[in-house]
Amino acid sequence: MKNKFPTVISSLIAVICVSLPVSLFAQGTRTEKDLLGEKQIPNNAYYGVQTARALENFQISGMTTAFFPDYVRAFAMVKLAAARANTDVGRMSKEKLAAIEKACQAVIDGKYHDQFLVDLYQGGAGTSANMNANEVLANIALEMSGKKKGDYHSIEPHDDLNMGQSTNDSYPTAIKIALLLHNDKLMKELEALSASFHKKGDQFANLLKMGRTEGQDAVPMTLGQEFHAFANQLDAEIATIKKTESFLCDQNMGATAIGTGITASPGYAEKVAVHLAKITGKPIVMSKDLIAATSSQQGFVIYSSALKSLSIALSKISSDLIFLASGPRTGIFEINLPALQPGSSIMPGKVNPVMPELMNEVCFKVIGNDVTVSLAAHSGLLQLNAYEPVEAIAIMESQGLLFKSIPLFRKNCIDGITANEAVLKKYIDQSVGIVTALNPVLGYEKTTELAKEALQSGKGILQIIREKKLLTEDQIKKLLDPKSLTGQK
Repeated sequence: MKNKFPTVISSLIAVICVSLPVSLFAQGTRTEKDLLGEKQIPNNAYYGVQTARALENFQISGMTTAFFPDYVRAFAMVKLAAARANTDVGRMSKEKLAAIEKACQAVIDGKYHDQFLVDLYQGGAGTSANMNANEVLANIALEMSGKKKGDYHSIEPHDDLNMGQSTNDSYPTAIKIALLLHNDKLMKELEALSASFHKKGDQFANLLKMGRTEGQDAVPMTLGQEFHAFANQLDAEIATIKKTESFLCDQNMGATAIGTGITASPGYAEKVAVHLAKITGKPIVMSKDLIAATSSQQGFVIYSSALKSLSIALSKISSDLIFLASGPRTGIFEINLPALQPGSSIMPGKVNPVMPELMNEVCFKVIGNDVTVSLAAHSGLLQLNAYEPVEAIAIMESQGLLFKSIPLFRKNCIDGITANEAVLKKYIDQSVGIVTALNPVLGYEKTTELAKEALQSGKGILQIIREKKLLTEDQIKKLLDPKSLTGQK
């Protein structure tokens, strides 16, 4: 044993040093303990013993709670609402509330985020993340009250910051609040993208082109109609995502361990929902059945599904843009995408549609993340789902990727799209698809004959009509008027 003891100590020190910045140990350590024993915590660290254990156990992704600032803010909002509710029901003193309020507000304002160090991937259904928040907020409150960090006789992470709570209600609530906070930002970017498409739709309103179905010539439309359709698809997705917010606003605070409310005071659950609504500015409500709410993952599943639906729409639009810009000599080439960078290390002059490709990559990831959420959501057992951490990671990653990529897609791609008017006109003149517009005048049988002749001869429909003198130039002009031809008012 004597020979092994130095090795064990060295190993533990190595683990801690890997987990923590060396500067944290510059001011010495303090001793904290939990049910597994004592542990040395750097004096200038605001976290405590349970966070330190998590730092040893879960060195997985390198992404910590602080990777998503709204997630940290959400934890502080949940703890603030809980403290106020506990004070309302007479369980917490106003003095402790005042200290906790200051600590929570500091974190909401963006301070101390570097202390939320637990890896997003973690076992224990989020207990480590919850205790990281409890310890950090307790120590901030202590320090702001003129006391030393770790002096838990005054303000204690479990008894005070976790009063009337369990990880099983505070953790999922924090995730939901984080998603709501970040969704506001995502919606603004989506609305700006839709507006950009609508602007292009107005700009291209009078440019006649051929529509296509199944990759084949169909009937005429305007390029403006095509771009307004892109925008309207996004508008529908925005409306759907906004509707899903109500499922995130349904929260289970007061449920504690499994939904029975054990350790929570009477009236606390109702009051914490009211306080959360005031703090977040969102219509937060207490779940009708806290046991069901603690077990169910409905809010996460529905919101993730809405992001997937958005991604499917965005990906389809991106692929359409790639197709419409294909060429420049041997493709469709109806539009130009902004040239952002050389497209090949071997082919001179090549420029690729990099922004729609990037948008596709992000969309594929979001669709994959939704599969992760689905698997995690149905894998929980009985009164709790232990896989909420990976649901949180997947959805917050999806939000973050969309939030970052959508403005790039708008500024570096959509805003700079131009039309190739000569190409659009050439396709209209040469296309057989224009014949459909002649049905009411010439009849289906005659137009079918014209279509067949055009395909066999390689001539355009209009060329044949003029050769056969089937219509006057005035009739052709009226038939090809963009407004009458495309159903525009």
